[in-house]
Amino acid sequence: MSSLKAETTRLLASLSQGDSAAVQRLTPILYEELHLIAERILRRERPNHTLQATALVNEAYLRLVDQDEASLQDRVQFLSLGATMMRRVLVDYSRSAGRLKRGGDRKPVTLHEASALTEATEVGVLDIDDALRDLEQLDERQARLVELRCFGGASVPEIAVALSVSERTVNDDWRMARAWLRRRLDPESRARPD
Repeated sequence: MSSLKAETTRLLASLSQGDSAAVQRLTPILYEELHLIAERILRRERPNHTLQATALVNEAYLRLVDQDEASLQDRVQFLSLGATMMRRVLVDYSRSAGRLKRGGDRKPVTLHEASALTEATEVGVLDIDDALRDLEQLDERQARLVELRCFGGASVPEIAVALSVSERTVNDDWRMARAWLRRRLDPESRARPD
């Protein structure tokens, strides 16, 4: 683990034990990591997306600090929660933008990891959100894995730690979740009755 990752985990542990001084040292580190995730997410969006990385991070950060019950033990947990908040911001943004424009709220966006889930080059962020909610009902761990990988940019070893499973389980779950989501997000599959 890099020294920055280790320091982040140490500071989060100190914070969870009541060390309020840890917040001052932790905030710039975590903000920078969230900003990198936001830039990566927005690079995968359509080219003319009006939401900027800084705005996405700021909104996600505000939602993160509202999480009173969140006990963050390490960097991966924080980034996981940050990825969840960014996903919610993007979904809320897409919904509100869809109300303002013709065509409803099914605005196409390009997500690199989402294209790994489906053959389509463009997938609606709301479609992905709906699919993840459905997957969560079937297998919560697989849904968390997809969120960590697609929105959080977490590696297989980081996901294994976050989910308390082996890397092999992460890889197996990823294959299963990807196949399920590919079918779920395929326009022809959605049009066919079961």
